[in-house]
Amino acid sequence: MRFLVDEDLPRSTDDLLRRYGHEAVDVRDIGLRGAKDPRIAAYAQSEGLCLVTGDFDFSDIRNYPPEKYAGLVVLKLPRTATASFILNLLESFLRQEELVSQMPGKLAIVEPGRVRVRTA
Repeated sequence: MRFLVDEDLPRSTDDLLRRYGHEAVDVRDIGLRGAKDPRIAAYAQSEGLCLVTGDFDFSDIRNYPPEKYAGLVVLKLPRTATASFILNLLESFLRQEELVSQMPGKLAIVEPGRVRVRTA
């Protein structure tokens, strides 16, 4: 899969995604650092990228209908989340290869111990 990594995630997120055989594009590397959510979402849509983010605004299916995206992965993070915590949480999702492969058109909310998936 091809992922767009939001700037609220550690830089090492790209490396983790690549270790699992995925392509990773970081918003900080393509001139979208500090961009508003709709601009990031539009880029993900136009490039066919699954967005991975800690920004819970992207879990609002009224504003970001999953069927219009190559996938939305929202990590539910505590305010005190460390880079290690974030990467471990994302890795728990990436280990579920079948789920990851079925992400186009879906929203996954990833939290410790569970993943909730919505289609619309």
